[in-house]
Amino acid sequence: MSLKKEHIASWRSKVRETRVVQAAGKVTRVIGLTVEVEGIKARVGEVCSVNVPGSTKVIWAEVVGFQEDKTIMMPLGNLQGIYPECTVIPTGRSFIVRAGDHLLGKILDGLGNIVSENVPAVGVPGVPYPVDNTPPNPLERLPISEVLSTGVRSIDSLLTCGKGQRIGIFAGSGVGKSTLLGMISRYSEADVNVIGLVGERGREVLDFIKNDLGEEGLSKSVVVCATSDQPALVRLKGAFAATALAEYFRDQGKNVLLLMDSVTRFATAQREVGLAVGEPPATKGYTPSVFAALPRLLERSGTSAEGTITAFYTVLVDGDDMNEPIADAVRGILDGHIVLSRDLASRHQYPAIDVLNSISRLMPGITEQKHQQKAAKIKELLSDYKQSEDLINIGAYSSGSNPRVDEAIKHYDSIIKFLKQDVNERSSYENALKQLENIVPRR
Repeated sequence: MSLKKEHIASWRSKVRETRVVQAAGKVTRVIGLTVEVEGIKARVGEVCSVNVPGSTKVIWAEVVGFQEDKTIMMPLGNLQGIYPECTVIPTGRSFIVRAGDHLLGKILDGLGNIVSENVPAVGVPGVPYPVDNTPPNPLERLPISEVLSTGVRSIDSLLTCGKGQRIGIFAGSGVGKSTLLGMISRYSEADVNVIGLVGERGREVLDFIKNDLGEEGLSKSVVVCATSDQPALVRLKGAFAATALAEYFRDQGKNVLLLMDSVTRFATAQREVGLAVGEPPATKGYTPSVFAALPRLLERSGTSAEGTITAFYTVLVDGDDMNEPIADAVRGILDGHIVLSRDLASRHQYPAIDVLNSISRLMPGITEQKHQQKAAKIKELLSDYKQSEDLINIGAYSSGSNPRVDEAIKHYDSIIKFLKQDVNERSSYENALKQLENIVPRR
């Protein structure tokens, strides 16, 4: 049997790249978050093992840069115990996770190791899958044409999302981002959920899993968690690992829902890495690599020839400023944004979605014209009411002064009732459209 020339060329290339002799370097200096090593040749992104003499402890680190003849690495764990002369051995590979259906219902750490139920990472089944992948070829992406029901009435009716769309959820702290993500994860029509909790407080992780996600949501989900106490590189890898797992399930032909909380903390981790390797701070202290990393992460979701990843990314805005650098950059990359209002939350309107300042850019292409007209009418009524709200509240508005405001006042209570939804209330897409039909006056 003759072998094809390309196969022989491929094998020759692998043989040339194989390291028969393992070169070992040594730690020379630790500065802040970085470890300087001499005596090795390793690529940026390559994982190395740092071995502490006299101990079984192995610390994994990733190459992030070079300085003269020194290799700069950052740890994928705690640096405690490292000292000069520790042996460093390159592995010859980049960071990977082991993906598979066995992960459903499991909670992983930022490095993709199963931490729920005390399951050890060694010997776990699954397919080795690279964490740092390139986005699908834009010419091979399938157009977004199908609606994805999120189970949240206000989103399905007024901010309709498609399978493969990428949406940002913008809000300050304590306005209900996690609760909204939990509702979407439980009630959406996606085949698989991949949830990335990046930079979260340790206390909030279990609260989200127990209260917001629940058993129903967890059963079809993979949760990747990198808490705020973890090193910056682990928080970065947590975001990329969650995206990689979503890509794996998409490659199986499934409709995947990727929920990430939050992109802001991902950007903060990237800033820490950038500053540690000597990058100059740029916009409001964020390094240039932050704005390069955002599209590299966000563009990986969406459609491909095999399946879809519908992604919801939360953005924690500083001081409720929707135009701060990270929010502005993310809004320009994604296919729409949902703004959560602190004012609406203070009125006990949950989910506190400000539909007037939110938009789904793909809604006109995936919904019928009748649906779009009714959604536009709702927004018109809310806008008219908001413009005269102060006068209405103090009793200074006289009925009959403005027919549009009169109509807005007439339907305002029913619209607010429609927009409110209890956390445990599931709303189908068809039910949302039916209720929308009932509250919008016929023309």
